[in-house]
Amino acid sequence: MKELGNYRKSYEKSELLETNIPEDPINLFNRWFHEVEDFGGVDEVNAMTVSTFGLDGFPKSRVLLLKQYTYEGFIFYTNYNSEKGRAIANNPNICLSFFWHSMERQVIIKGIAEKTSENTSDGYFESRPTGSKLGAIVSNQSEVISSRVVLEDGLKQLEKDFEGKEIPRPQFWGGFLVRPIEVEFWQGRPNRLHDRIRYHLQEDYSWKIERLAP
Repeated sequence: MKELGNYRKSYEKSELLETNIPEDPINLFNRWFHEVEDFGGVDEVNAMTVSTFGLDGFPKSRVLLLKQYTYEGFIFYTNYNSEKGRAIANNPNICLSFFWHSMERQVIIKGIAEKTSENTSDGYFESRPTGSKLGAIVSNQSEVISSRVVLEDGLKQLEKDFEGKEIPRPQFWGGFLVRPIEVEFWQGRPNRLHDRIRYHLQEDYSWKIERLAP
């Protein structure tokens, strides 16, 4: 057995106080995102954990890349027929989380996912490298395959089929917009007295701000 009880760290890099936060969570997320980006120490600042309820009733989490965020919410892209895509179609209540260890920060977002517009999905797909476009087409994401050769041979065939041609976005692939209903910001502090500030969306679409005990 590996004992981990002595893995301890003192968190001392910053603080999160009610006197220095905006009225809505998107603005605070934007501030934190750029501070982490400028500070460095994180290879992919936009890496996040996406948690869904599977068709089997079990929650499942996986790391994806956030591709855009606006005043409406947070956008990522996937195969709609994948395990996560089918899970979201069945239950759109999902959770996104970011852990930025270099700044001792975490953000947890509860939200409701919906498909982005066709134009939004088309625009992002068009911006992708050719290999990524073909990879999205050739992979029946989450399905059982006999070997990697199936993917590699399929990609080679697609490269021939689309040589010199425009690659259209497949209808089974596109974006999800997660509209937040609750966003919690966690800032590590000394003696495990961490700062936790929660934004909760009210019926009038204003945000209620509360401090949580660590």
